[in-house]
Amino acid sequence: MPDLARRRYSAIVLHFPESGWRPAELWERVQRLAPGTPIFVHDPCASLSDAVRLARLGVAQVLSTDEEAVALIDQAREERSTRDLVNLADHAGREDWERLLLGESHEMRQVCHIIRMVGGRRSTVLVTGETGTGKELAARSLHLAGSRRRGPFVAVNCSALPDNLLEAELFGHVKGAFTGAIQNRAGRFEEAQNGTVFLDEIGDLALNLQAKLLRVLQEREVQRLGSSETIRLDVRVVAATNCDLAQRIEQGRFREDLYYRLNVVPLRMPPLRVRRGDIPELASHFVQKICRAEDIACKTLASEAVELLCRHSWPGNVRQLENAVEMAVALSGDRQLLGPADFPLPETARGPLPINGDGPVVSLPDQGMDYERTLAVIERSILEQALQKTGGNKKAAADMLGLKRTTLSAKVRSLVAMEALN
Repeated sequence: MPDLARRRYSAIVLHFPESGWRPAELWERVQRLAPGTPIFVHDPCASLSDAVRLARLGVAQVLSTDEEAVALIDQAREERSTRDLVNLADHAGREDWERLLLGESHEMRQVCHIIRMVGGRRSTVLVTGETGTGKELAARSLHLAGSRRRGPFVAVNCSALPDNLLEAELFGHVKGAFTGAIQNRAGRFEEAQNGTVFLDEIGDLALNLQAKLLRVLQEREVQRLGSSETIRLDVRVVAATNCDLAQRIEQGRFREDLYYRLNVVPLRMPPLRVRRGDIPELASHFVQKICRAEDIACKTLASEAVELLCRHSWPGNVRQLENAVEMAVALSGDRQLLGPADFPLPETARGPLPINGDGPVVSLPDQGMDYERTLAVIERSILEQALQKTGGNKKAAADMLGLKRTTLSAKVRSLVAMEALN
């Protein structure tokens, strides 16, 4: 095997069988030595099941012909050149913020691209995504990506305080403004002057506070409770929510004008289940981080453990993955190698699509069926049989089914992507 750690490659193509290595072990070693490099598998005999399994591990694509390999390597080379130019122009900022956002998946590259474009501006950003996807890390990255990184980053959880206390927390108060206000106090917006204020869980903000926040965003000024003095603000606002604000607007629970004021630049944090290729890097990072914090010798992940983590659906996203790794490290004792048994994960992901060896026979049971899933079963069966009959030749398989080769390739990629997410 070439020394992958010493050189940078545009793409890596693995060909099986590779004597002395199991596919999962070989992939894990290559991915660890060359993180972020697209990895393709060249295997003319690979079935759809093989493609699904490899996609769950993070393999970019399974190639059946030399022509596909050449085309995708050329594309990867161009993408590498483009990334190198961007990284060269922005090298000074990498140490400041990109290290907070791990992962080289397409979804995370899009997130980094948006942060790179707007980090140095004052535009308000609305970060959305499921719980545990890293919305606050994205907000901190936005803060560090521009000139405001020298100023304060002030985070406020809008659901953590009662409304009456939250108003004083955000805008400040003067002595005597209310019972218990024994001295003047600056609010979080003032504390964030020349920096960034991060409003987490913005969807839980009460309607009366939404109106006051809207004025602050429009006028770029604030008044402390009990004071008529206006304080000008030079603050970047980043808000985050895991709820559907459009739905809350329909329910009358969120102001539409505030939504548009916040959603100047939308930034969606992807759930972990759609960026499974980042799981090995994230898990390894958490192992090292936790071992350093505990001041113990760094542990390693067995290839079987990595494969297990990549198969899991992670409803709690990156935060759940970190908690699972922390538990595994804590309960593994003096063992240096973490195996599948150290990760007692609930079985939430569905297994492979059931295929009848004689071809799918569809009958509607009395209790009904999942229509879309049934169609996927049938389509997969037909595609798999065609590829088997033609020895993996996509052109011949497409001719057999009366499809264009590009159409068949697109259907195969769609099925692989769908099953990798399930």
